[in-house]
Amino acid sequence: MTDIDAPLRFEDVEFGDELPELEPDVSMATVHVFTAATGMTFGRFNDHEEARKAGLPAAIVPGIMSQGIMVAQIHAWAPGATVRKIDTIFRAPVLVDSSPRCRGVVTDIDDENRVVEIDLTLVNEAEETRVLGTALVAF
Repeated sequence: MTDIDAPLRFEDVEFGDELPELEPDVSMATVHVFTAATGMTFGRFNDHEEARKAGLPAAIVPGIMSQGIMVAQIHAWAPGATVRKIDTIFRAPVLVDSSPRCRGVVTDIDDENRVVEIDLTLVNEAEETRVLGTALVAF
């Protein structure tokens, strides 16, 4: 892309392109806002001690928040694009107050329909994949 401020166009996307890494805020304060907005005010999300009592290592980020993080990464990369579908696999919980990173790479391009497929991962500080997914993104 020649103009850094110009929105990403379909013609600019190439197989293997990596999306800029996203470092989402999964602090307790942010998770509280998310869970209040979604009506998911459960101890496993909002309280480290309650989560530990339930057998978890700490409070966990809700799965739909992890999906939202992945979609946010796509929109940061291509603000004008539409996420048609996101399919995720939750391997292990993302912990509240941790420092995860979201990564993505273009794995397929459909020129006829102007759609790209992106593989996404949400990893923890130890580089362990916690959530992975695939998104179909239309331009």
